[in-house]
Amino acid sequence: MKTIQSVLFFLALLLFISCKKEIKNQDYILKGGVFGTTYKITYLNASKNYQKSLDSLFLVINNSVSTYIPTSDISKVNAGENNVIIDDVFTEVFKKSKRIHKETNGFFDPTVGNLVNAYGFGPKKEKVNLTSQEIDSSMQFVGLDKVVLKNGTIVKEKSQVYLDFNSIAKGFGIDIVSRFFDAKQIDSYLIEIGGEIKAKGLKNNKEPWIIKLVNPVKADDNDGFKIINLSNKSMATSGNYRKFRITDDGKKYVHTINPKTGLATESNLLSASVIATSDCADVDAYATAFMAMGLEKTKEFLEKHSEIKVILIYADTDGSLLEFSTY
Repeated sequence: MKTIQSVLFFLALLLFISCKKEIKNQDYILKGGVFGTTYKITYLNASKNYQKSLDSLFLVINNSVSTYIPTSDISKVNAGENNVIIDDVFTEVFKKSKRIHKETNGFFDPTVGNLVNAYGFGPKKEKVNLTSQEIDSSMQFVGLDKVVLKNGTIVKEKSQVYLDFNSIAKGFGIDIVSRFFDAKQIDSYLIEIGGEIKAKGLKNNKEPWIIKLVNPVKADDNDGFKIINLSNKSMATSGNYRKFRITDDGKKYVHTINPKTGLATESNLLSASVIATSDCADVDAYATAFMAMGLEKTKEFLEKHSEIKVILIYADTDGSLLEFSTY
């Protein structure tokens, strides 16, 4: 009997050791595509590859607020369907958008969607060269004050109002992944989606998460980049270097729509990188708002919000690139 007990004990010990080996923590790097762009997610000292879990989270976000999916909740709302019960994702993005819309005096406004589409930067790719009369006509449907959340549904003052959360969705997706990792007690990670980033903790060498931000002002110099410590911070960049189109008559349209004027022409601000300890969705939205504000209004905003750090690239009157930084 003792022999059998000894064998059982030995087998149990082997099983315990085997299980311990199976759950040995390791570092993971996940890459893929989402929200019309790419992602790279690095997390350290974890017990599992969470690729499938993250794919499920991304699917939930897309099914809620992606204007590129005809069956999503936001597409149904934009199509004029009544009584669409929105989920927690839509609710949080909407409430956050309302807050930042108010903070920025309307320069962050997800209701510029019709103009985004008309200028050729949305899912419809219409590429219409709008006349001033057409812009004025579209502006009657712009304004987040024309949309409210009531009893779990979105109520629009006018059915033509078109919501577009693309200027906050990447940052929000990063926040969702961050919350997932926090719930799994993962203390060190860097999440990047389409250039927006959020990091937590320290790397294995006890060094902070560092990125190099290209500085176009000094692109031809040995100092052509900035070193940014992103541990426990979020960062988002908005700019018009790549997202623009030129018409047959040579007119340039940029993807940042000014919600005050309806115009898609460049301000003197060419790039805005925003860094803060807040949610990545917040800095994503601020970066978009700053591009519409231009340099001087952004400076005025920052005087009242010292917790937000920026690196702004703007054009001088003679066309020279200059930098304004609070980082």
